Amino acid sequence: MKDLNLIELTDLEKRYGKKEALTGINLTIGRGKIIGLLGPNGSGKTTLIKLLNGLLQPTSGEIKVNGKAPGVDSKKIISYLPDKMYFADWMKIADLMDFFEDFYEDFDRKKAEGMCETLKINTEAKIKSLSKGNKEKVQLVLVMCRKAQLYLLDEPIAGVDPAARDFILDTILNNYNEEGTVIISTHLIADIEKIMDEVIFIKEGNIVTYKSADDLREESGKSIDALFREIFHTDVYRGGDEVC
Repeated sequence: MKDLNLIELTDLEKRYGKKEALTGINLTIGRGKIIGLLGPNGSGKTTLIKLLNGLLQPTSGEIKVNGKAPGVDSKKIISYLPDKMYFADWMKIADLMDFFEDFYEDFDRKKAEGMCETLKINTEAKIKSLSKGNKEKVQLVLVMCRKAQLYLLDEPIAGVDPAARDFILDTILNNYNEEGTVIISTHLIADIEKIMDEVIFIKEGNIVTYKSADDLREESGKSIDALFREIFHTDVYRGGDEVC
């Protein structure tokens, strides 16, 4: 039986030496949501995603994903898209599909092959032969063709052209497991605003707010993008993410 809450964070802290990346985070996240994890550079977005994925260990506090601490069980239900390409250039796309098929029982190879065919991407092509945009698309196709319970997407639309962004957002919206939850870390708010159900604003390792996107728009009378610029104005012009 699935826990009602997919993610539970209790007094979560992460330090790198003397630097505090996350400070006393308490957060409960349910299922069936697309959630924007929004904040400038250095706010703790990637650290939080890596902690959820079990790639980092907390300094203190507790993380539960589907009722358990990150580990073998959670890796079976989490589909993770890092902010950098991690596939070897010499590999063929078909090799990557073999890899995903071997490691993840929930990977739908036929669906992935069909999406590559629609994109006119030859699955026998090597990663090094692809454009940056097509590399991003292939990586996203593999991640989203799992029937996961939690999708962790770290800056999925950064550095790609507007057409590729549209494809990526449509892929996320139309292919995630609707019983699961998607967390998208980004500073490109205007691009993802239309698909977000809920919003987490994170600043200097602290959760500023966590609400439904509709409630935030109604309460503030502003778009999520405009609200982000207002809340993080000082951070942005102090050298944080470029949002202009």
